Amino acid sequence: MRLESFRVTNFRSITDSGSITVAKLTALLGRNESGKSNLLLALHSLNPPGGFKPLDGIKDFPRHRRLEECTDATPVLESRWALSDTERGALVKMLPRAQGVTHVTVSRAYAGDRMVEFENLAEQQFDETELRAQIRKVVPAVKVAADKVPDLTKKTALEVAADTFETAVAPQDNRLHWAQQAVPACGALTKALAAADADLTEKQDQSLVAIESLAKAISGDKQALESARAFVIKWLPTLIYLDEYPDLHGHQNVAEFLDHRNKRQMTPADINFEKLCKVAGLDPVKLQELHAKNDDASAETRNQLANRAGAVVTEEIRRLWKDRSLKVRFNLDAHHFDTLVSDPNSKYDVEVNLNERSRGFQWFFSFYVTFAADTQGGNAANAILLLDEPGLYLHAKSQSDLLRHLDADFENQIVYTTHSPFMVPTHNLDAVRTVSIGEDVGTTVTNDPSGDARTLFPLQASLGYSLSQSLFIGPSNLVVEGVTDYWALSTISTYLRERGKTGLDPGLTLTPAGGAQKVPYMVALLVSEELNVLVLLDDEKDARATRDDFVKNKLLRENSVTYVSEAFTAPAPGEADTEDLLDPSVYEALVQTVYAKELSGKKLVLNPKIPRVAKRVEAALNDLGIEFHKTRPMRLLLDRMATAPDKILTPDSEARFERLFTVINERFKKRADAGKEPFQ
Repeated sequence: MRLESFRVTNFRSITDSGSITVAKLTALLGRNESGKSNLLLALHSLNPPGGFKPLDGIKDFPRHRRLEECTDATPVLESRWALSDTERGALVKMLPRAQGVTHVTVSRAYAGDRMVEFENLAEQQFDETELRAQIRKVVPAVKVAADKVPDLTKKTALEVAADTFETAVAPQDNRLHWAQQAVPACGALTKALAAADADLTEKQDQSLVAIESLAKAISGDKQALESARAFVIKWLPTLIYLDEYPDLHGHQNVAEFLDHRNKRQMTPADINFEKLCKVAGLDPVKLQELHAKNDDASAETRNQLANRAGAVVTEEIRRLWKDRSLKVRFNLDAHHFDTLVSDPNSKYDVEVNLNERSRGFQWFFSFYVTFAADTQGGNAANAILLLDEPGLYLHAKSQSDLLRHLDADFENQIVYTTHSPFMVPTHNLDAVRTVSIGEDVGTTVTNDPSGDARTLFPLQASLGYSLSQSLFIGPSNLVVEGVTDYWALSTISTYLRERGKTGLDPGLTLTPAGGAQKVPYMVALLVSEELNVLVLLDDEKDARATRDDFVKNKLLRENSVTYVSEAFTAPAPGEADTEDLLDPSVYEALVQTVYAKELSGKKLVLNPKIPRVAKRVEAALNDLGIEFHKTRPMRLLLDRMATAPDKILTPDSEARFERLFTVINERFKKRADAGKEPFQ
C-alpha cells in the first residue's frame, strides 16, 4: 500500500490540517512551534511498531477546547492509500464486488479500532424487478401444490410457509436485513415442501434456488467485507516515527536492561538498546549467561559475538554515513556493554564512546538502528518513515548528504519535518508542504509552497543557494572579487568570442565571491567540494597577501592565481582593478553619465596620483559629498556593450582583455592537462 494523502483533525494544535498529499519523499516545512511534529505523531498513531492504541484525550485533544467535546468517536486521522496490483487481486478473491477498488481510506478516532472504507466498491447485485418475478413464480406454485396435499395439517403448514416466505423475501432497502430474513424463509419453505411431499416444476424450483442463493450471497458479504477490512489493516505499512532526540546510550548495563524488560518497565534507552541488539544480531540473555559461567571459553565466545556484531554494524554505518569512514566496536566488561566509535583514517585512531560523539553522529547512528530494527534489517518495503527534524545537529553539507541518502537509498516513503534550508528538496519542490499556525485555525498545511515570510524563509534560502550554485559554480571555476568584475569580464569575453577573438575558455565558470574579503572563503568552499579553482585578483597589497595565504595553506598553487595587472604590457602598473582594463576616459564618461543628476553644477576633479581609476573616481565623488557605487557605471557598461560596444572597447583596452584571457586560459589548460582532481 502506498500513502497518497492524510488529514489530521482534533489533535493537539490541529483542528483541521486540511488534506496533505504525500509523495515518495515529502517535506513538511514550517517554523518552530507550528505543529509539524503533531502532524507526524497523529499519522504515526495509525499503525505504530508497538501496535495500535487508544489516544489520551487529556493529553492529545486541543487544549483550547472543552474536554467534554472529546469522545471515543471523535475523529483524529483520515488517510487515503493506493493498492498494488497484488493487493487488488487478493482483495477481489475475498470480496468479489471489489473489482473496481484501487484505493482505500483508513481512519481512526480517539478509541475503538481503525475504520476502513473501499473507494468505488460495487453495490451488491439486487434487481428488485427480477426478484419480484422470481417470487411470483414460486409463491403461487407453492399454494397450488398445497391445494393438492390431502393431509390437512401438512397442507396448512405448507400454506403458512408460503405466506411467511412471501413476506420475508419481499424487497426492502436494507439488503443485509432482507438477506438475514430470506435465508431461513427459503430453508423453511423447502422443508415444508418436502414434508408435504409436494413438488415444483424445474423452473419454479430454479426460481426458489435463485432467491436463496442471492440471499446467501448478500448475507455472506458482510463477513467477506469484514475480512477484507481486516486484511487492509494487516497490509498497512508500519509507521516508524523518529524524533530529534533518539535515546541510545553508549554505556549500557545489560543486567539492568534485562531486569527492566522482565518487569516491563523499559525506558526509551532500554527500548533502543534492544533494537541495537536486534540489528547487531546479539542476544542480551546469552551474553549474560556466558558472563555467569565465568570461564575463559565463555569469555572468549562472548567477545567473539561482540566483535562480529561490531563488524556488521560498521559495514552498514559506512554505507550510510558519508561524512567520515567510521568504525564501530562493541566492548563487553562484566555487566556493561559499550558502543565505541573510532576514525581509522585519522592520524590517531582513538576510540570514543558513542555518548561522546557529536550530536549529529548520535542522531544518525540511532536513526539507523531504529529503522533497521523496526523494518527487519532495513529491507522491509512495507514501512513508512516519519522523521521529525532529521539531521538537526548535522553540518550543512552532511544535511544535504542525508537528504540525498533519504531520496536515493530508500524504497520507503518518507515524510519529514524541517526548517533547515539544506533539507529542502529543491530538485523536487512538488514534495514540499508548508505548515502554518494561526490563533483561530491552529495548524494547517498547504500542498504548494505558500505561507508567511518566516514559514517560507528556509525555502527561499534553499532556492537562493541552489540558484547561486547553478549560476555561478561549475566543475571549473574562475573566482573573481565582485559582481562588477563578473559583469565586465563575462560580457566582454562573450563579445570577443563571438567575433573570433580571445575570450575566456567556455569550460570556466565565472564565480563572484561578493567582495575581496570573501574570496578566501569562496575558494575554501569550492576546494572542499573538490571543484577546480582559479582566481583572478585585483593587483594591490592585500591581494598579494591573499595569494600568499592560499599557497601557505595549500588551498591553491601559485600559478592558479592571476592578477589583473598581467593584462598590461611592460611596464605594468603597480596596482590595477578590472576597471583599469578600460580606457580611463571611457570609464570617466560612464561615471559622468550615471551621476549626471548628482553632478549637475559640479565639476568632477580626479587626482592623477591615485593609481586606480575607480579609486580616483570614488575620491573625487566623496570630495563632492556623493557616495560612489561601482555597480552604477558597470550597469551602463553592460547596456553600451549591447548597443555600442565600439564606444566602450578601444583597441588598447580590447588588447588588454585579450591578453588577460589568454593568460587565464593557458593556466586553465595547463592545470587541466595535469589531470589533477581537483587541480589547485
